[in-house]
Amino acid sequence: MEKTEQFTSRWGLLLASLGMAVGAGNIWRFPRVVSEHGGGAFMIAWLIALFCWSIPLLMVEFYWGKQSRLGPTGAFLRMTGKKWTWAGGFVAFCCIAIMFYYAVVAGWCLYYFVQSVFFGMDPNGVEQRWESFAGSGTSVVYLAIGLATSVGVVLKGVKKGIERACKILVPVLFLLLIVAAVRALMLPGAQIGLAHLFRPDFGCLLSYRVWLEAFSQSAWSTGAGWGLMLVYAGYTRSKEDVVLNSFITGLGNNTASLLAAIAIIPTIFALLPEKTALELSGSGNEGLAFIWIPKLFLRDNTLTGSMMVIVFFAGLAMAALSSLIAMVELGVKTLMDLGLRRTMSGVILGLVGFVAAFPSAINMNVFKNQDWVWGLGLLVSGAFFSAGAIYHGVGRLRRRINATTDGWKLGGWFDIMIVCVIPFGIIAMLVWWFYQAAMWDPQGWLSPFGINSVGTCLMQWGIVIASLVCANRWLVGRIQKNHSHRDISS
Repeated sequence: MEKTEQFTSRWGLLLASLGMAVGAGNIWRFPRVVSEHGGGAFMIAWLIALFCWSIPLLMVEFYWGKQSRLGPTGAFLRMTGKKWTWAGGFVAFCCIAIMFYYAVVAGWCLYYFVQSVFFGMDPNGVEQRWESFAGSGTSVVYLAIGLATSVGVVLKGVKKGIERACKILVPVLFLLLIVAAVRALMLPGAQIGLAHLFRPDFGCLLSYRVWLEAFSQSAWSTGAGWGLMLVYAGYTRSKEDVVLNSFITGLGNNTASLLAAIAIIPTIFALLPEKTALELSGSGNEGLAFIWIPKLFLRDNTLTGSMMVIVFFAGLAMAALSSLIAMVELGVKTLMDLGLRRTMSGVILGLVGFVAAFPSAINMNVFKNQDWVWGLGLLVSGAFFSAGAIYHGVGRLRRRINATTDGWKLGGWFDIMIVCVIPFGIIAMLVWWFYQAAMWDPQGWLSPFGINSVGTCLMQWGIVIASLVCANRWLVGRIQKNHSHRDISS
């Protein structure tokens, strides 16, 4: 057994946790979704989602990780018993599956950062650049660079690798977001975009879609239910405050999202007619990040515009890498729980990751399918954490979490969130997204081979869950064998 490392300080833990939570979605998805769904009204629903969904789940993850010092599979064995170990395996597999295609996104961000720094960009050729790059051999090369960089950081361990990298990536990321936001607010006409972003249309709060989009964004953005916080919590000191760290991670993630929205939405409204800006701010993730934002910054062909493109893609690349590092660490930790050493785990995960990510790198339909299946799979992961907490005893869990803090103590609201709100939210979001899939393709919504179908989710989830249930006894045996010095036999 390898000796378990620890973060050197709370500062190191918090930066790693923020790096885990703040990813490309904060920069390219949040501004689009908030603009598309009511601006200030969406923000109200999104903040409620943070306190009703994300932070309670982060607390469950943090406590389980701190107590078990294991990855998701081992933590479920430790906290819920042998027969539910497979559920932790699903949490781990879901995050690793996201890692496969998220490495492609990290490659895209690195490519555009390199291009903006060393080769510059032609505002009239950004569409052609994206079309020729996405799915090309060059995207595969940058996938390999992004994945190798993340694996390399993880192989150095927690203190010398993850903590050291996040102490650079996360502060610089926030600095870049602040610079971009300040620059956007200085543009003539930026106040129109700012009003669009923050002025609440309270009528939108009567729309179920706004609430479902807000809860979905919070679930995907904060990392709640992914198992990532659980893994990082396994490297904390014994007296680390579960409540405080979970709140700081959730609020820090939302702060990064707000800075990104302030940088992007006022810029769009300042440089384009309002009608065009409204249409553009609701464009797709990839289109907004890799086509329209550089085109807007470069429209006057000035040095300031070129510098802002560099700032934007530097921030995007750092956000993508810090999240990818967390996903790689989760995969490595999962393999280590099964008896492999860190070096071997990292090498295996890197090689398997490259092979598994290759189809998403060369085919956008595969990428979209995997994003659809495993993005929704995170809701299932969240359901497993909620169910595990209920099985563990929510009142008992709350009392044990309170024992870790000298500050604010959790009250009965925590029990209500875990037992009522989160399960209801999971069911509502899954039903709604499946309904959306049926509307997109009424004839093929049950097809197991559709890009965004219900059938493809059920098939892929079913294969993974059935395989893990069959392997449950083996998983229990391997984890117990390699952690025999701990009481993990619930």
